[in-house]
Amino acid sequence: MDDLIRSLPKLLRAAGEAEEVCEAAAIVAWRRVAGEGLREQAVPFRLYRKTLIVAVADTTWQKQLEAMSGQLLFRLNSLLGQAIVTFIEFRVDPRTVKQERAAHALKQTNREQQEQRALEKANSQLSLAADAIHDEQLRHRFLVAAGSCMERQEKE
Repeated sequence: MDDLIRSLPKLLRAAGEAEEVCEAAAIVAWRRVAGEGLREQAVPFRLYRKTLIVAVADTTWQKQLEAMSGQLLFRLNSLLGQAIVTFIEFRVDPRTVKQERAAHALKQTNREQQEQRALEKANSQLSLAADAIHDEQLRHRFLVAAGSCMERQEKE
Protein backbone atom coordinates (compact mmCIF):
# COMPACT_ATOMS: atom_id res chain seq x y z
CA MET A 1 0.00 0.00 0.00
CA ASP A 2 2.86 2.35 0.76
CA ASP A 3 4.21 1.85 -2.76
CA LEU A 4 0.82 2.82 -4.20
CA ILE A 5 0.67 5.96 -2.05
CA ARG A 6 4.20 6.98 -3.07
CA SER A 7 3.30 6.52 -6.74
CA LEU A 8 0.30 8.90 -6.61
CA PRO A 9 2.25 11.99 -7.77
CA LYS A 10 3.60 10.12 -10.82
CA LEU A 11 0.18 8.70 -11.58
CA LEU A 12 -1.39 12.16 -11.45
CA ARG A 13 1.28 13.66 -13.72
CA ALA A 14 0.76 10.84 -16.23
CA ALA A 15 -3.04 11.25 -16.13
CA GLY A 16 -2.93 14.98 -16.79
CA GLU A 17 -6.24 16.65 -16.04
CA ALA A 18 -8.38 13.48 -15.95
CA GLU A 19 -11.05 14.29 -13.35
CA GLU A 20 -11.75 10.66 -12.44
CA VAL A 21 -8.08 9.99 -11.68
CA CYS A 22 -7.76 13.18 -9.64
CA GLU A 23 -10.86 12.31 -7.65
CA ALA A 24 -9.75 8.74 -6.97
CA ALA A 25 -6.27 9.91 -5.95
CA ALA A 26 -7.70 12.60 -3.64
CA ILE A 27 -9.97 10.07 -1.93
CA VAL A 28 -7.14 7.58 -1.43
CA ALA A 29 -4.87 10.35 -0.15
CA TRP A 30 -7.57 11.61 2.23
CA ARG A 31 -7.92 8.19 3.81
CA ARG A 32 -4.17 8.05 4.34
CA VAL A 33 -3.94 11.61 5.71
CA ALA A 34 -7.02 11.26 7.93
CA GLY A 35 -5.69 8.05 9.44
CA GLU A 36 -7.52 5.31 11.26
CA GLY A 37 -9.04 7.66 13.83
CA LEU A 38 -10.90 9.84 11.33
CA ARG A 39 -11.56 7.25 8.64
CA GLU A 40 -14.97 6.30 9.99
CA GLN A 41 -15.87 9.85 11.06
CA ALA A 42 -15.04 11.72 7.86
CA VAL A 43 -15.85 10.06 4.54
CA PRO A 44 -14.64 11.63 1.28
CA PHE A 45 -17.10 11.16 -1.53
CA ARG A 46 -16.44 13.70 -4.29
CA LEU A 47 -13.88 16.06 -5.75
CA TYR A 48 -15.62 18.94 -7.50
CA ARG A 49 -13.59 21.79 -9.00
CA LYS A 50 -10.69 21.13 -6.65
CA THR A 51 -13.00 21.01 -3.62
CA LEU A 52 -12.93 17.72 -1.75
CA ILE A 53 -16.35 17.05 -0.26
CA VAL A 54 -16.20 15.01 2.93
CA ALA A 55 -19.24 13.66 4.78
CA VAL A 56 -19.27 13.92 8.58
CA ALA A 57 -21.79 12.57 11.09
CA ASP A 58 -22.74 15.83 12.82
CA THR A 59 -21.96 19.52 13.28
CA THR A 60 -19.47 18.81 16.07
CA TRP A 61 -17.27 16.82 13.68
CA GLN A 62 -17.84 19.46 11.01
CA LYS A 63 -16.58 22.27 13.26
CA GLN A 64 -13.61 20.27 14.56
CA LEU A 65 -12.46 19.29 11.07
CA GLU A 66 -13.01 22.76 9.64
CA ALA A 67 -10.60 24.04 12.29
CA MET A 68 -8.03 21.49 11.10
CA SER A 69 -8.72 21.89 7.38
CA GLY A 70 -5.60 23.94 6.62
CA GLN A 71 -3.33 21.27 8.07
CA LEU A 72 -5.30 18.47 6.39
CA LEU A 73 -5.19 20.30 3.06
CA PHE A 74 -1.42 20.76 3.29
CA ARG A 75 -0.82 17.09 4.13
CA LEU A 76 -3.21 15.97 1.40
CA ASN A 77 -1.54 17.97 -1.38
CA SER A 78 1.92 17.06 -0.10
CA LEU A 79 1.01 13.41 -0.47
CA LEU A 80 -0.42 14.03 -3.94
CA GLY A 81 2.64 16.02 -5.03
CA GLN A 82 0.57 18.91 -6.38
CA ALA A 83 -2.41 21.11 -5.51
CA ILE A 84 -5.19 18.78 -6.59
CA VAL A 85 -7.40 20.00 -3.71
CA THR A 86 -7.69 23.70 -2.88
CA PHE A 87 -10.56 23.47 -0.38
CA ILE A 88 -12.16 20.81 1.82
CA GLU A 89 -15.90 21.09 2.40
CA PHE A 90 -17.26 19.15 5.36
CA ARG A 91 -20.94 18.28 4.89
CA VAL A 92 -23.13 16.88 7.60
CA ASP A 93 -24.34 13.59 6.09
CA PRO A 94 -24.86 10.93 8.77
CA ARG A 95 -26.24 8.40 6.29
CA THR A 96 -23.06 8.35 4.20
CA VAL A 97 -20.93 8.06 7.35
CA LYS A 98 -23.11 5.20 8.62
CA GLN A 99 -22.79 3.36 5.28
CA GLU A 100 -18.99 3.72 5.41
CA ARG A 101 -18.89 2.38 8.95
CA ALA A 102 -21.00 -0.63 7.93
CA ALA A 103 -18.81 -1.31 4.90
CA HIS A 104 -15.67 -1.03 7.03
CA ALA A 105 -17.10 -3.42 9.63
CA LEU A 106 -17.99 -5.94 6.91
CA LYS A 107 -14.49 -5.76 5.42
CA GLN A 108 -12.99 -6.19 8.88
CA THR A 109 -15.17 -9.23 9.56
CA ASN A 110 -14.25 -10.79 6.21
CA ARG A 111 -10.55 -10.12 6.85
CA GLU A 112 -10.77 -11.70 10.30
CA GLN A 113 -12.55 -14.78 8.93
CA GLN A 114 -9.97 -15.13 6.17
CA GLU A 115 -7.16 -14.76 8.69
CA GLN A 116 -8.72 -17.38 10.97
CA ARG A 117 -9.01 -19.89 8.10
CA ALA A 118 -5.40 -19.23 7.12
CA LEU A 119 -4.22 -19.70 10.71
CA GLU A 120 -6.08 -23.00 11.03
CA LYS A 121 -4.63 -24.26 7.77
CA ALA A 122 -1.07 -23.22 8.65
CA ASN A 123 -1.22 -24.41 12.26
CA SER A 124 -2.14 -27.91 11.16
CA GLN A 125 0.91 -28.21 8.90
CA LEU A 126 3.48 -25.70 10.14
CA SER A 127 3.15 -25.66 13.91
CA LEU A 128 6.69 -27.02 14.49
CA ALA A 129 8.26 -24.42 12.21
CA ALA A 130 6.19 -21.65 13.76
CA ASP A 131 7.17 -22.68 17.29
CA ALA A 132 10.77 -21.81 16.43
CA ILE A 133 9.75 -18.16 15.99
CA HIS A 134 9.95 -16.53 19.42
CA ASP A 135 8.34 -13.18 18.52
CA GLU A 136 4.56 -13.68 18.84
CA GLN A 137 3.62 -11.06 16.25
CA LEU A 138 6.11 -12.41 13.74
CA ARG A 139 4.90 -15.98 14.37
CA HIS A 140 1.29 -14.86 13.84
CA ARG A 141 2.16 -13.07 10.59
CA PHE A 142 4.14 -16.08 9.39
CA LEU A 143 1.22 -18.42 10.00
CA VAL A 144 -1.32 -16.10 8.36
CA ALA A 145 0.89 -15.60 5.30
CA ALA A 146 1.66 -19.30 4.99
CA GLY A 147 -1.98 -20.30 5.43
CA SER A 148 -3.14 -17.75 2.86
CA CYS A 149 -0.57 -19.06 0.41
CA MET A 150 -1.69 -22.65 1.03
CA GLU A 151 -5.34 -21.71 0.45
CA ARG A 152 -4.49 -19.97 -2.84
CA GLN A 153 -2.52 -22.98 -4.03
CA GLU A 154 -5.47 -25.28 -3.26
CA LYS A 155 -7.81 -23.09 -5.30
CA GLU A 156 -5.57 -23.25 -8.38
